[in-house]
Amino acid sequence: MEDKMILMRSLVEQLNQASDVYYNGKGELMTDYEWDAKFDQLKKLEEETGEVLPDSPTNKVSEDTIVGKKEEHEFAALSLAKTKLVSDLVKWAEDRPIWISWKLDGLTLVVTYDNGKLSKIVTRGNGHIGTNITHLASAISGIPKTIKEKGHLVIRGEAVISYTDFEQFIIESEGDYANPRNLASGSLSLKDAEEVKQRHIQWIPFTLVYTEQEINSWGERMQMLQDLGFKPVERTRIEHPDEASIQAEIDRFTQKVTDKTNPYPVDGLVICYDDTAYAATGSVTGHHATRAGYAFKWQDEHADTELDHIEWSCAANTITPVAVFKPVELEGTTVKRASLCNVSECERLGIGGKGSKLQVIKANKIIPKVINVTEPMGIFEIPTKCPVCHAEATVKESESGTKTLHCSNPHCAAKQIKKFARFVSKEGLNIEGISEQTIWKLVNEGLISEYADFYHLNNYAYEIAAWDGFGKKSVTNMLESVRKSRQTDGRHLLYALNIPLCGGDVAKKLIERYPVKELIETARLCMFDDEFASIDGIGPEKSAKFIGWFKDDTNFSHVQKLMKELEIVEQEPVEKGSACDGLTFVITGDVHHYKNRNELKAYIESQGGKVTGSVSKSTNFLINNDAASQSSKNKKAHELNIPIITEDEFVEKFG
Repeated sequence: MEDKMILMRSLVEQLNQASDVYYNGKGELMTDYEWDAKFDQLKKLEEETGEVLPDSPTNKVSEDTIVGKKEEHEFAALSLAKTKLVSDLVKWAEDRPIWISWKLDGLTLVVTYDNGKLSKIVTRGNGHIGTNITHLASAISGIPKTIKEKGHLVIRGEAVISYTDFEQFIIESEGDYANPRNLASGSLSLKDAEEVKQRHIQWIPFTLVYTEQEINSWGERMQMLQDLGFKPVERTRIEHPDEASIQAEIDRFTQKVTDKTNPYPVDGLVICYDDTAYAATGSVTGHHATRAGYAFKWQDEHADTELDHIEWSCAANTITPVAVFKPVELEGTTVKRASLCNVSECERLGIGGKGSKLQVIKANKIIPKVINVTEPMGIFEIPTKCPVCHAEATVKESESGTKTLHCSNPHCAAKQIKKFARFVSKEGLNIEGISEQTIWKLVNEGLISEYADFYHLNNYAYEIAAWDGFGKKSVTNMLESVRKSRQTDGRHLLYALNIPLCGGDVAKKLIERYPVKELIETARLCMFDDEFASIDGIGPEKSAKFIGWFKDDTNFSHVQKLMKELEIVEQEPVEKGSACDGLTFVITGDVHHYKNRNELKAYIESQGGKVTGSVSKSTNFLINNDAASQSSKNKKAHELNIPIITEDEFVEKFG
């Protein structure tokens, strides 16, 4: 009995420490797989002993510790019971209609409206008391200041950051965040709304907690949110839930994770009753309501393998350890590499050298992860030299205690890998056939050290064609893509240059105001850092970063060399007007008057209008050249009596 109590105390301490780190943007001490395993072990021990320690995570809600004014929730935000078994869901559903939706991996925010106006935003906290962060409303997408509904509305949703925005932020800021959830949580602890806005946080409603309207269907409640202009979580209804129908929908959602078509991080699925009145009648057990819903977690498939070596990968800011091991099959794919994140994670796992026995998974069906070292062999060695430039490498420890390895050479070519990858990306100069692995090879062989070097690769065509994995045809295709990229526009060029805080939106706003050469000249010669701050969506910080980057002589020299290789096609400035003021449009189908739907969208926005992706009560016009189409958008427009107009009718009316 005493041994079991000692183990329980150890598990409680480990789980609480991991939860604190996880929920407060400090990093990650263990994977979901490990946390769930330890949690299940603790629950089993509690059942065996009949004892539950006061601070046991089985008896409380994990909480954020965001600093600020505390506020009690009007409706307690309890957690959901977890399961990995479809049979549990079938039994719980009782053949009543249910909904399945994403379990988004971010930070839960409770948003309240009164009389059609946003009244407060509060973090989940411990489920009963959270932190008021209403001052950050303008920095979080998806939270309108006003809505058409005039009653009292309480909405629960998740603040998330997409994988794309997360990766871009890491490149631009050289920040040290483990994952998008980490960044979202850390961002909402900031006081400066402008700084938070740069993180591209999206709030996605996942339930309407309270409305004065008599709506007892969860699906109808979510539709109400959608009609009010919100973008609620993706969801699907199962009328008669049995094992086959539930499994089919779980498989459909899972496929979106494995295919990486879902843009936001998730850590499972949520299952709830459509009948909200019935759902509210359940009892409260521990820290969750029995009928509130279920959180379905994937059963991560693990495999045993053997470490071959640790590869140290030098990126923009850190030198990251990567485990290279004997190939294993996981989730239908062959896996032979997994990031070890940092020095601290290697030490936590107790990894050794070649021959160490490992257990690996694909966390949340996507990311290869070493979860356990079952038998370490040899010793874990931290390199003292950068693997690329051979400058001194040093271990640094962050405020949260995380140890990371860094190259001391600020001009190390490997630090530019991510930047070169952005340069050749579709949103950059769109040079096809050059992967990040290819860039690595080009850098290591000394062929690429700055952007202009890509336009001299033809001098090394025979050399490159002789490399493993290459050939004459692939090199010919790559060089043809390089040739095509010589003609570009200002927006793609600015994006490609990896200027801090200058993403696609910022680049577009600057180019709408200045021709490229004039923009660069202005940045070089201006006296003040806020020269571009008055441009909508830029502000003082982005302006200062942009100007500072061009005032750096090395950066400017690189741009000058690059410009000699390019033909810049200047874009026609978009005339601003008010023809579409206050109107919301949905565009579907092919267009013929405009080059594409994006051009039509740009025109509407330049005229004060708004373009959304789905038809709702807030839509004023659906633009579709096939008015007789039986598409879902046409049907919805007919149901809501929303006019369907052709592109020609739009031009006649608003052009």
